[in-house]
Amino acid sequence: MAWNKEVAARDYLPIEERQQLQLKRLQHTVQRVYNAVPFYRQAMDAGQIQPSQIQNLADLHKLPFTTRYDLIEHYPLGLLSVPREQLIRIHASSGTRGKAKIVGYTRHDIDIWGEVCARSLVCAGLQPGDILHNAYGYGLFTGGLGLHYGGEYLGATVVPMSSGSTQRQVTFLHDMQATALCCTPSYALTIAETLVALGMTAQDLHLKCGIFGAEPWTNEMRRQVEDKLGLRALDIYGLSEIIGPGVAMECAQGHQSDQANRGLHIFEDHFLPEIVDPATDEPLPHGTEGELVFTTITKEGMPLLRYRTGDLCTLIPNHAPVGAP
Repeated sequence: MAWNKEVAARDYLPIEERQQLQLKRLQHTVQRVYNAVPFYRQAMDAGQIQPSQIQNLADLHKLPFTTRYDLIEHYPLGLLSVPREQLIRIHASSGTRGKAKIVGYTRHDIDIWGEVCARSLVCAGLQPGDILHNAYGYGLFTGGLGLHYGGEYLGATVVPMSSGSTQRQVTFLHDMQATALCCTPSYALTIAETLVALGMTAQDLHLKCGIFGAEPWTNEMRRQVEDKLGLRALDIYGLSEIIGPGVAMECAQGHQSDQANRGLHIFEDHFLPEIVDPATDEPLPHGTEGELVFTTITKEGMPLLRYRTGDLCTLIPNHAPVGAP
C-alpha cells in the first residue's frame, strides 16, 4: 500500500460531486447486501423496500437499521456479503457485554482501512518520514493494526510497541525520537507519570502530536496530556463494526481554533453518516444532537446499513477546513 493524494482529495470534492459519488456507492452497496445477505433481504422485503427505490441520498432513511444485537444474533459471520474464503482478516469487539461482535475484512477492506487511517494521520499533521510510536493494543482489537497500516500507508516509520511495559515505552519514545504517539488518552497519562518517575520531562521527548481514542475523554484530560507530554492531543473516532479507527478524525488546524470550532471530520466517501432521534428513530436535521448512524458504502466483507452506534453527537456540514493532504 502507498499513500495516494488523489484518492484522499475526495475529502475536498465540491458537495455536488461528493454526493454523486456517495449515491453511486450507496446504490451499489444496497444491491450487494440485498443479493448476498439474507438478513438484509428479509428486512428490506418486510419493509417493502427494493434496491431500485434508492434514487437519492434522502432515500437512506427507507433502509432498515442494523444494531449490535443483529451482529450478535448472527454470530459469528452471518452478515458476510462475500464467501468466507475471501476474508483475509478477522477482528472482534471485546465482548464485555456478551458475545463479541465479529468483523471480517477482505483485502479491499484492509486497503480502505489503511487509506482512512493514513488520512487521519495527515489530519494530525504527520508526513512521510515522521516516527509513529503506536501503543494501541494489537490483536483482535482494531486500534493497533489500524494505525499501524495507516502509518505505513503514509510512509511514516512505525514503532509497533502495543500496550504495556510503560518504562520501555518511555525508553523507545526517547531513543527513537518519536514525533507522534498513538494510544488511549488514559494510557498517555500513564506514560506521562512514568516519564516523571524516570526523572525526565516532556522536553526530553520529540513528540509533536498524539492520536488518542478508543475511550471517552474530557477536555480536562486533553489539557493534562498536552501539558505533561508537550504535544497537541487529537481525537480519533472509529468502531470495529464500521472499520476500526479512521472513521473520523480531529485535525491539527481545528485544534488550533477556539473550542466552539473543534470537531472531527468524517471520511464521507466511505462512511455515510446520519443523526436520528434515539427515541423515535426519525432522522434529525444537521445541527441537532442525536444518535450517530453509519452506512458503509465501500466495504466488501461485511457492509452495514444504518448501523446504530449508540453515540450521541451533532453533524455540522462544512464545519471547518482541513489542511490539504
